[in-house]
This record gives sequence, C-alpha cells and structure tokens, in this order.
Amino acid sequence: MSQAKSTETISLSLSLLFLITCNTLPIIQSRVFHLLLYLTKTSIFARVPSSSPTFLTKVKILLPTPMEVKLWNDKREREMYENFAELFAIIKATEKLEKAYVRDIISPAEYEAECQKLIAHFKTLSSTLKDTVPSIDQFHDTYKMDCPAALNRLVTSGVPATVEHRAAAATSSASSASVVAECVQNFITAMDSLKLNMVAVDQVHPLLSDLSSSLNKLLILPSDFEGKTKMREWLSRLSKMGAADELTEQQARQLHFDLESSYNSFMAALPSAGT
Repeated sequence: MSQAKSTETISLSLSLLFLITCNTLPIIQSRVFHLLLYLTKTSIFARVPSSSPTFLTKVKILLPTPMEVKLWNDKREREMYENFAELFAIIKATEKLEKAYVRDIISPAEYEAECQKLIAHFKTLSSTLKDTVPSIDQFHDTYKMDCPAALNRLVTSGVPATVEHRAAAATSSASSASVVAECVQNFITAMDSLKLNMVAVDQVHPLLSDLSSSLNKLLILPSDFEGKTKMREWLSRLSKMGAADELTEQQARQLHFDLESSYNSFMAALPSAGT
C-alpha cells in the first residue's frame, strides 16, 4: 500500500514538474515548487542504487547516416559534366597564361604556342557543347569564374596577343621582301578559298589568322591599317561561331570585298615605306 502511494506521489510530482517546465500551469508558489523538487529527489534518485543506470544514461545522440550523392544519372549526363570540367579548366588555364604573358614570366614564343593550343581546344569543345552551353559568357557567370582576360582571348579575339599586336623588335627583316610576299600570298589564298566556296569556319579562320599574323609582322603598317582592323573584326566574329558553321552567301561576299579592299590598301602603302 505504501509502495503504491509512493508510486502515485512520484507520478504526480513528475507530471507537475513537466507542466511547470512547459509553462502550461499558472504561476505556482515557490514553496510548492521546492516541495515538488524535494519529493522527486527523495522518491526517485534516493531509491536508485548508484550502480544502476538512470534514465539520463540512456540518452543517445543520433547522427545522420552518410548518403551517397550521384552527380549524374547516366553515361550521357556524366560525359556532359566532364565536358563542363574541361571547359572550366581551359578558361582558367587561359586566364593564367594571359597573366603570365603580361608579367613577362614566359617568352612571346612560348605564350603563342600554348595559347594557340588552348584556343584550338576551346573552339572544338565549345562547338561540341553548343546545345548545352549556348553562351560562354553565361557559363562564365554561372560558375563565378572571374576570368575577363580569358574571355577576351577565347571569345572576343580568338587569336593570341602576339598575333594581334606582335611585339617584335624593329629589325630590317620585318619589312623585308619575304614578309611582303607572305602577306600577298595570304591575301590571294584567302580570296581564292572564298571563290572555291570554302566558307566553313574551320576553313576560313586559319587563313584569316595567317593573314593577320603576316600583316602584324610589317612595322611599316600603322596599327589602324585597314587590313589589320578588318581581319581582327572578322576573326572576332568567327570565334563566336562553331567550327562546322558556314558563312552565308552575304557574309562570304562581304568578306571577299573586305579582303580585296584591304589588299588594294596594302599594295598602295608599300611605296610610301621607302625601302
């Protein structure tokens, strides 16, 4: 009988303590509260042997179970993300290369060779990803890459800086007859290719790049020479197109006109250079 009353007392004490803690009862006098504390301690903890575990020792901390997270669902999706990683790496590498060239860490020859490789890889990969990555600028912003020099080199320019503005020493060979002959040959080759309907980007771009490079070798030509300016504009336009894309009939006709006009200006500028 006394044990049953003790059990009821313990139960009542615990219930009241719980309600007080949860703020579900009105304000209770302090003496009552302390009495309940005393009853609880003497009824429960005083009767539990020190060697026996209390309810506090049974509390477990449950940690979340590690989960396997898949980045792709099939082989095609995996290949897409791998291509994204390659594109990301090319842009980052180009940014580092541009900074190294500006700081004169590498020579112009080393820079040009590596930059040509990165540009070629970029054009091939961007052509492959043209459906999933329609805009390189958007890809750049989405992944917060902060690579303005790489965007300028890969998307806007499409050629190494040494080709755009070759920092060659002022030597007599720069204005030699061989360089002039090279420019003439590149002009004629580019115009003939258009006449033969070779209008794919991967056919036209190398020819214009060679022509721009040979024009930059001639120090007698000013930086705003018509041929240099027009070739830069066309190279920038072609860099934004896919390798398999083709010029329209109107674009091919305009390019041929610009080449012919630049060639005439080039020939007219030669006599004014003296020798």
